[in-house]
Amino acid sequence: MLKKLKKEVRYFLDKLKVGERILNDKYFISTREIIKKEIAKQPERSEIINILLQQTEAIHYLEIGVRDPSDNFDKIICKNKFSVDPGIEFKSNPVDFKLTSDDFFEKLASDKLTQIKSDIKFDVIFIDGLHLSEQVERDIKNSLQFLSDTGFIILHDCNPPTEFHQREDYYFRNSPARGYWNGTTWKAFYKFRHHEDLFSICFDTDWGVGVLSKKQLHLFNKIETKMENQFYEYAFMNSKREEHLNLVDYFKWKKLLKK
Repeated sequence: MLKKLKKEVRYFLDKLKVGERILNDKYFISTREIIKKEIAKQPERSEIINILLQQTEAIHYLEIGVRDPSDNFDKIICKNKFSVDPGIEFKSNPVDFKLTSDDFFEKLASDKLTQIKSDIKFDVIFIDGLHLSEQVERDIKNSLQFLSDTGFIILHDCNPPTEFHQREDYYFRNSPARGYWNGTTWKAFYKFRHHEDLFSICFDTDWGVGVLSKKQLHLFNKIETKMENQFYEYAFMNSKREEHLNLVDYFKWKKLLKK
């Protein structure tokens, strides 16, 4: 009995030491402050989506990766709104299409969806699904097939503030970023910044709201030189973040709309 008790005490003390190391770790301390600053940024993605919907006199809006509709989808103002989510993170999943984005686009292209036809053109498509670059790239490519000529593709989580936020495994929480996760969305966005037919911008708010467009608006641009960050290294991106993401203050951009 005494031996077992000593073992439990040692285990408890070891946990306290680990906790103390985490509390005093410089990466945990600095990242905690970075998270506070990021959360305080305004506006949220919903405002950006709505103002872009106004720029194109939108009729059709599509959201990929909804989870809880009250977070964003319910705040969007558009005549026809459609939602896609497989329901992994939000079990009630009150969306139009209970599918993965891959399945949704495959069925849409082959006219296997009853609610909408394959000739539909969306004015704004918001991508907030699986935050891994390979999946985000597929979502962008598929979205381009169904985007109107004056439309926008909007991506959440394009500006991870630390390398811990851009980890690939969402479920790994024992990191300075804790439960906050942007994944590797930035890599797909950076890649499409080089697309010859697209213009882009990333608003420095709400973890980075990236926008791709077929038309050039104020402060939208593209990278016309050879890709510098060929291996998509975070440290390289971080050293040229403003240029590589075209990171812009939202309120500065909004003022230009009125001119």
